[in-house]
Amino acid sequence: MDDDIRQHLDARQYREAFELLLERYQAKVFRLACGLLRNESAAEDMTQDVFLRIWKALPGYHGGASLSTWIYTIARNACFTELKRRRPTLSLDEPDLGEILEKEPELHVTPESEGAEMDVEIMLAELPEKYRRVITLFYLEQKSYEEVGAMLGIPMGTVKTFLHRAKKELLKIGARSEKVLQPV
Repeated sequence: MDDDIRQHLDARQYREAFELLLERYQAKVFRLACGLLRNESAAEDMTQDVFLRIWKALPGYHGGASLSTWIYTIARNACFTELKRRRPTLSLDEPDLGEILEKEPELHVTPESEGAEMDVEIMLAELPEKYRRVITLFYLEQKSYEEVGAMLGIPMGTVKTFLHRAKKELLKIGARSEKVLQPV
């Protein structure tokens, strides 16, 4: 699939290779970033950052992994770094902890959304991060078990286990949400 890009890379035609990469992978990297960061604006910024990293790293790509795996690994690592950077740390001894927690946004059901299907993003947000990553790559990015395993650095059996557990968790989340949305 990416033979034309590899030909440009072999010929050291990095601009041409990059233009093809951008055309083929920009939307996919954006969806991956959106799934991991759960914020469209942040995902747009991250997509630009990822392709800047790819541009800088392109001369060093030697074909050890497929192009898609290499690109997704860069994108995944950049997103994880951003998530770690954003993660606030609070001490349980924090005197204003109760006040801080009260300011956290809660799930509100608006009249127009009552009875509507649960938003997938909200359900994914409730999953543990390791399950959310696997679900995002496998179902939303349509990667194979092998590709997901390679991208996350986990064995294929673990990918299947995480998918199974994630689906069970999503069913529980959906069931809880239905109870919340039912009229009294």
